[in-house]
Amino acid sequence: MSVAQEQVDWFKQTFDSLVGNIEKAILGKEHVTRLVLTCLLSEGHMLLEDVPGTGKTQLARALAASVQGTHGRIQFTPDLLPSDVTGVTIFDPESRRFEFHPGPIFATIVLADEINRASPKTQAALLEVMEEGRVTVDGIPHSTGKPFMVIATQNPIEQAGTYRLPEAQLDRFLMKTSLGYPDFAAAVRVIADAATRDRSAAVEPVVTAQVVTGMAELADQIHVDEALLGYVIHLAEATRAHPALRLGLSMRGALAYVRCAKTWAASQGRLAVVPDDIKTLAHPVLCHRLLLEAEAQFSGTTIDGVIDEILAAVAPPELRRSA
Repeated sequence: MSVAQEQVDWFKQTFDSLVGNIEKAILGKEHVTRLVLTCLLSEGHMLLEDVPGTGKTQLARALAASVQGTHGRIQFTPDLLPSDVTGVTIFDPESRRFEFHPGPIFATIVLADEINRASPKTQAALLEVMEEGRVTVDGIPHSTGKPFMVIATQNPIEQAGTYRLPEAQLDRFLMKTSLGYPDFAAAVRVIADAATRDRSAAVEPVVTAQVVTGMAELADQIHVDEALLGYVIHLAEATRAHPALRLGLSMRGALAYVRCAKTWAASQGRLAVVPDDIKTLAHPVLCHRLLLEAEAQFSGTTIDGVIDEILAAVAPPELRRSA
């Protein structure tokens, strides 16, 4: 099924409206906002590695409000149990039946704050819901519904008492990025409006959850030339063969790469993916999926540097003008 230019124009206009609406709560972070929306419309989950106080909760709330969805927040701690995330079945003496009480994971946008502070068992429970889109309690499945997105955070500074996410679980996040501190102009605007405690409270809905689902289906139909698919595979093979890396891009990661590129192309008003889409998304899609060799780490090599090196070494294809 081909996509018409009018449909892509509508997608771009709606995408831009969502970005502008979210920026009422998060100032000066347009690129990160676009990445988060791309993640949502690619039906994936986002990992934010950031210091405290950069606006991660505001971002999640503003995103949920913009798509007329619900927002949940889970503060991960070492004593958090899987049932605290997914929910439990409790016996009701009046009805004399067991009833399921859903946990905070049942929301449109879920902020999993400091996910690396919870035990591996609780982390696994969350990641299972992310992968399956449902919770199974006492043999009965409970769907989270659509759209559904987890924004998980990690604090890169404090590592004491944390449980590092294994590489196989990191691979389940579609993208990884950071908000960072605002620039000078945005910081002044935030401080000038210090009387407003919750900027996301003023965010009004732009679209419904059903529209978000339709946008995701539309993005999935964006054309990707076979030469570009080969380009993604060449990049993946380059990560696996790079001497500084002991873990390269998996096939799940390559599929995620293509899904993100389709959504990004649609957000730019294009019917097809171009090489620049692949390059733009390289760092957020690849950075958490690659693992450095110990010697490379000691020598000062960084994942971002390796990604730049691979992008420079692997030439993109020259696509036909008709694409």
